[in-house]
Amino acid sequence: MADLAGGDIGWATRKRKAATRDPRERYVQIADRLCERGWFGQKTGRGYYLYPEGARIGQPDPEVLAIIEAERKRVGLTPRAFTNQQIVRRYMAAMINEGANVVHAGIALRPLDVDVTFLSGYGFPRYRGGPMKYADLIGLANVLSSLREFAEQDAFFWQPSPLLVDLVLRESDFASLNRTA
Repeated sequence: MADLAGGDIGWATRKRKAATRDPRERYVQIADRLCERGWFGQKTGRGYYLYPEGARIGQPDPEVLAIIEAERKRVGLTPRAFTNQQIVRRYMAAMINEGANVVHAGIALRPLDVDVTFLSGYGFPRYRGGPMKYADLIGLANVLSSLREFAEQDAFFWQPSPLLVDLVLRESDFASLNRTA
């Protein structure tokens, strides 16, 4: 996605926010290393992938793989394999948690608004009803349990939303917040 949008867009935002970035936040420098080289994606013929002669489909770039490996060594990260199910579980936990934070902060009026946004604007599978509906279907306690498990590796990123914690304590769900008096 960064190669399509242009890596320089995100880079400008990251530089602008650097002074206020929470020191607890895990910051991956790979994208910055690419941008420092002028590799902004398709428009420059190189980003995370190579785009020879204006190609629209990227090819793997050994130099980028070397940059990734150097970043792993810098932070002491050992690569590991994830199953598709583990990837989906992490992705959904993060999406649900962020959706709960958006409702908690009053950015969205109710969980249904988050679901409509994801269904209409981001292509979330309609048969799942949206991330908040999906969370209700699998159980908010299960989502919270996943967040707490993942927090063992990165407590800052996986910090559970206060709204999610409150709903689990009350044995309630997101759907209860969609109802009006």
